[in-house]
Amino acid sequence: MIPAISGEECPVAILVTGHSDADRLGALARATGLEQVIAPHPRLLCRPPLVLWYSPRGLALQQTGKGVPGPVVVDFVTGKSARRRSAGGQQALARAVGVFTAGRTLSVLDATAGLGQDAFVLACLGCRVTLSERSAVIRALLRDGLDRAQQVPEVSLSAGLMSLLEAPIIDGEAGYTDQENSYDVVYLDPMFPATKRRAAPGKEMALLSRLLGPDDEADSLLEPALKLARHRVVVKRPSRAPDLAGRAPGWRLEGSSVRFDVYPLRGLRQS
Repeated sequence: MIPAISGEECPVAILVTGHSDADRLGALARATGLEQVIAPHPRLLCRPPLVLWYSPRGLALQQTGKGVPGPVVVDFVTGKSARRRSAGGQQALARAVGVFTAGRTLSVLDATAGLGQDAFVLACLGCRVTLSERSAVIRALLRDGLDRAQQVPEVSLSAGLMSLLEAPIIDGEAGYTDQENSYDVVYLDPMFPATKRRAAPGKEMALLSRLLGPDDEADSLLEPALKLARHRVVVKRPSRAPDLAGRAPGWRLEGSSVRFDVYPLRGLRQS
């Protein structure tokens, strides 16, 4: 029987296809602790529900079975990343983090990195970004995406400002590692809570939700983040969601569907 990774709700395995590289698969199995299944393509499997496999676009997470959506791949070069890269520093995320007022290169911990889109925006603005992610599966996707981005001249410099931790620095059950005041800014983007009013999530978020299950530990992230940050903690929330851990921020940047709650500590002025 294929096991679920500790802390994750949905069983996932590594797919071995006829074109798979044995060395890469072995490294992936060691990094994730997953078992392997054999098939030509995810759509030709009926179990497990999800597989990691080396698709033509890179390491991918995909549902199995007929008629399922296409793979989810970490891509810092095309698509959404390219659009956000062209938008540059006018985004609310940059203002919330304090990129414009710092007067120097900021060190940012993205403690809930997900697929790394917000981390990449900050790296494009010159921040040194450390990515922390609790899921070994998502960490594998991030590593593959970073490796591919570093081979592309137009994004290699930004990708070089991003570093991926091999284990989560903040854990809802274990607290955090003893690194108080290690980063200028700690950024939190917990899985959005489900609401009846929200539109159906996109493919990426739907797949991550299926992989990870509900984020019942989001409130426990704030206190460790406040201890890890030197200057501020920034929390991304749905516009109508309650404050994380019931703690009101110092100030907010409001958007139509998303807001950024800013918890200032010292040193950086409000953007």
